[in-house]
Amino acid sequence: MTPPPTSRASAQAGAAEFTGFPVAALDFYDDLEVDNTRSFWEAHKAVYAESVRAPMTALCTALEPEFGQAKIFRPFRDVRFAKDKTPYKTHQGAFVQVAPATGWYVELSPRGLRTGAGFYEAAGTRLASFREAVAHDRTGPELEGLVAGLVEQGFELGGERLKTSPRGFDADHARIELLRHKSLTLGRSHGFEPVIHTAAALDLVREDWQTLRPLVEWLQRHCQD
Repeated sequence: MTPPPTSRASAQAGAAEFTGFPVAALDFYDDLEVDNTRSFWEAHKAVYAESVRAPMTALCTALEPEFGQAKIFRPFRDVRFAKDKTPYKTHQGAFVQVAPATGWYVELSPRGLRTGAGFYEAAGTRLASFREAVAHDRTGPELEGLVAGLVEQGFELGGERLKTSPRGFDADHARIELLRHKSLTLGRSHGFEPVIHTAAALDLVREDWQTLRPLVEWLQRHCQD
């Protein structure tokens, strides 16, 4: 008899438990920033697999039932059209997409652990929908309040912005700073806090993502094609 396929729940049950990111993960990226070469990578790829990739996979697996499946990004840079030809990314990111270019993010780098959410790209009808919602007297103040509350809690507002007013909107619009955004993210750095090396880092990421959920849901509703 052919055994039944393994379910996702069963696979999660058998996945490695998240116990934190070891110090070796940060040391690996510190060294990679200095020596971003294939020879360094080949000599240390086991450290990447065991101390970076495996813990990030375990973290995302633990968060998946609540937030959805994450894409764990490959470590290789696309250098085809880049002036910087260094071959490897000096951070490990993972992204849970819930709408086009929209969702939650977590990253490990030489600067430690960072969480975030938002949308990283919008063009055409999606960007028009976002700006229409920002300008609206009901949905605009809702986003403005969400962003202000998150900034007050220690999240940093980011994203690509126009230097001038977008076409069709007055420079003195009450929410002109939000209207200038072509992408919008809120992120928080947990740096090198000792907690990132423990299983409690899972709770840090979960709590940040829960706090950011109203922002993600607003973007799901109003930043669509």
